[in-house]
Amino acid sequence: MLSWTLKITPDKMKGAAMHSRLFSGLKIGSLELDNRVVMPPMYVGYAKETGEVSQMVLDHYSLMAQSGAAMIVVESTSIDHPMAGGGARTLRADDDCFLDGLEKLAEAIKSQGAVAAIQLNHAGRFSVVTNPLSPTNIDTFGLGRTYKEMDKDDIAHVGDKFAEAAVRAKKAGFDVVELHGATGYLLSQFISPWVNRRTDEYGGSLDNRMRFGLEILKKVRDAVGDMPVGFRFMAHEWLPEGLELVDSLPYARALEKAGAAYLSVSGGSWESFMVPEVLIKSIQPCYMVDLAAAVKKEVEIPVIAAGRIQEGAVAERILLEGKADLIGLARPLWADPGWLEKVRHDREDEIIPCSPSCGDTCMQLVMSFKPAYCTQWSKEKRAEWKAKFE
Repeated sequence: MLSWTLKITPDKMKGAAMHSRLFSGLKIGSLELDNRVVMPPMYVGYAKETGEVSQMVLDHYSLMAQSGAAMIVVESTSIDHPMAGGGARTLRADDDCFLDGLEKLAEAIKSQGAVAAIQLNHAGRFSVVTNPLSPTNIDTFGLGRTYKEMDKDDIAHVGDKFAEAAVRAKKAGFDVVELHGATGYLLSQFISPWVNRRTDEYGGSLDNRMRFGLEILKKVRDAVGDMPVGFRFMAHEWLPEGLELVDSLPYARALEKAGAAYLSVSGGSWESFMVPEVLIKSIQPCYMVDLAAAVKKEVEIPVIAAGRIQEGAVAERILLEGKADLIGLARPLWADPGWLEKVRHDREDEIIPCSPSCGDTCMQLVMSFKPAYCTQWSKEKRAEWKAKFE
């Protein structure tokens, strides 16, 4: 497993001057980003139980866009209910009845000057249904669960649903769609040697395991034309028999060749997140930057690094050292939407940090299918949240 120690040197420059790369522009496809900060998708469970966009969803993403981040990526959105859904209060884009809410959501983000992106997902074997879809019917969790091993019709159907949801997102006014190929969901299940034990053309060799993700990307790109299609990319599964860089780096190159607009790099899956070693790793600063750096060496398209990047100087150094092209701030912006302005105006000492000492309350809540809140919020903001959801 790679490790990387970030070197920060003293600098007397202040604010935006000290962080000139962080506040410089960058293109994704034909889109111009105003700075190098992106809010990656973070599931908070604010949708209505029907999967519709709620007022809380609109308020949340409007506030995130007001942060000044150049691009906001809306959290995991289901492409095929109920088989693709990861749980209650998951946003949906699988039917035209959701268009009105999605239009309002895209507008809420764009009206604040940010690029609006939406992540499309199929949870695969993590879907909260009986007999969910999976590359193979193998109970790697050891929980006695059974899965529907996908046949060729299932594979074609999922591809069509991804394409239809992407077209719907484009109609709703989103600028970018992102395919969720991480966290152990369906696209990453096919590339994982731990999960995918198929013996046909979708399993076995790396070329075969890459096939499903590449086909989905092609179908979506064909459906949306010149709209940029990004990819949330699992570079390492952090499991003994899981995906490692030796396989994920060729996959990154293949995705670039197939037309991915960017790679948003992550590590781990729902199975590995509970491994003690990974739990310790995931509370460390910049714990996924080494993965982004490895991917960045292999591709020319923009690479997003994320994972507890809390300080402006650290973000700037990641960019200057060529570890990534963009900085992903999810929980840091959620804890403090004023992060960018405080960095820009040399007020970093005022930043309210995302604190791992809370025991990842937000993740624990969503894993229990409850809407998330941040323990760093003020009493007033938490009271407002409770009034909406309790």
